[in-house]
Amino acid sequence: MNQNLMIISGNVNRDLALAIAQHTDVPVGKCHVSRFPDTEVNVQLDESVRDSRVFIVQSSCPPVDEHVMEAFAIADACRRAGTSFITWIAPYFGYARSDKRKGRRTALMGRLVADFAEHAGVDHVIAVDLHSPQVEGFFHVPVENLTAVRVIADALKRDMDPGSVIVSPDTGGLKLASAYASRLGCPVAVLHKERSNGGETVVKRLVGDVRGKACVIIDDMISTGGTIVHAIDALLEAGAQEQFIVAATHPVFTPEARKNLHHSSIRQIIVTDSIPVTHHHWPSVYVVSLAPIIAESIRSNGGSG
Repeated sequence: MNQNLMIISGNVNRDLALAIAQHTDVPVGKCHVSRFPDTEVNVQLDESVRDSRVFIVQSSCPPVDEHVMEAFAIADACRRAGTSFITWIAPYFGYARSDKRKGRRTALMGRLVADFAEHAGVDHVIAVDLHSPQVEGFFHVPVENLTAVRVIADALKRDMDPGSVIVSPDTGGLKLASAYASRLGCPVAVLHKERSNGGETVVKRLVGDVRGKACVIIDDMISTGGTIVHAIDALLEAGAQEQFIVAATHPVFTPEARKNLHHSSIRQIIVTDSIPVTHHHWPSVYVVSLAPIIAESIRSNGGSG
């Protein structure tokens, strides 16, 4: 590949950055990201990036604001050092959930992050399975929204039972679940939820036949795991087999997730390395790498968008 390409990693996805480098033969640049005693971020590029096309690999996972600011600081350092083109590879773009205002006095954080990224010098964004694809419209620079369907589906083929049903835990995820069902040759079911008087959502209806069948619950992210637990309860009530595989692109895994996902009916949880997962803390989790699909994007456009 072009020798003027370089990968620079923030503190989140160093292993993923190294894996992408192996798939592309693009070197990982030397960059030191540290914090001052008051937690201000400090970025030092330890080699020249002048006239290079740089790929910054950094997810906006918890603590979200800290990691987003790291990405912006690296971009700013590269821009000031004479980089010719900057691509922000955000395997997990956290503020994609903030795609619209829910009231007249609320912030539109997805748009704000897009503005900050462009002001920092980002010329191109590569994300994976954006929670709200319309966030692409917040950017003036090209945004490439990749999908992990292929790599997760390949893992599912090895582990899922014959005759399994792909299940979307809500109507918003039906398109993603349908993509898995099409690739795996499986039927699809979807759960319809409504908001109760207490402000919580409850499953009101199941569309699809799951009686006596193994189910694979598909989502784009797992945060608290509450949605997954509610889906399992509804599927068991509908007569599904008492064993489930859960698959999601982004393992956000807030502290509540560990308790919620410690469910006797969950056989396996398949996620990607968009956010690092410590395996010995999550023995039921199987991680597949996004490196191959991100490497394909780098090879196909060379960072030009």
